[in-house]
Amino acid sequence: MVLPREAPAAPQGHPKPYRVGTQWYQPIPDADGFRQRGTASWYGKKFHGRKTSNGETYDMYGISAAHKTLPFNTVVRVHNFSNGRELDVRINDRGPFVQGRIIDLSYGAANKLGVVGPGTAPVEIVALAAPAHTVRQPGGQERLVAVDLTSGNFTFQVGAFQDRNNAERLAAKLRKENYKHVHVASFDRGDGMFHRVRVGRATSLKEADQYEQTLIGQGFDVFIVAE
Repeated sequence: MVLPREAPAAPQGHPKPYRVGTQWYQPIPDADGFRQRGTASWYGKKFHGRKTSNGETYDMYGISAAHKTLPFNTVVRVHNFSNGRELDVRINDRGPFVQGRIIDLSYGAANKLGVVGPGTAPVEIVALAAPAHTVRQPGGQERLVAVDLTSGNFTFQVGAFQDRNNAERLAAKLRKENYKHVHVASFDRGDGMFHRVRVGRATSLKEADQYEQTLIGQGFDVFIVAE
């Protein structure tokens, strides 16, 4: 896993952009309605005991995961299409920075989902919530209590740039290729603007999922954004 380089501090309540190599990533402010399909991978011994991106100590045997843009402490339900297994995991790190891979699971999570052996698996992730509290179950185990956040209106982010000209060039290209509802959403991080290219609209998760798969098939590194 490549360690991200954060941008200067952003205004309170605004997540900071960060850079890996030459690519900038803008964490989204909340996970409401977030749903994504792609490839899951896992990371383990090399990073065991090191700091995660949110400052925790990485425990490879715990149940956690890395994602490029979801807010820290978001709980996502991971469904492994290859074997039907599901698991709820908490985001506490950044990554994976490989095209097509959408989540990097801890060894413990990957083991429960059956990903350790093959190394990767086709998955869907659905954001549930940031954990509001935990409930202690019989035997002393704790369980995260999360609220379902899987409804809303959606658009699809296909790029993000510091230079608005780059964002407008991509938007113009998409419009020329007859993509609908192309727009640039600008984010003020405090010392400048960050410009996110979005395309399409959907009014249900089923419709959003279908359109997302179309965009992925066309080569976009895309994720759904709730409006």
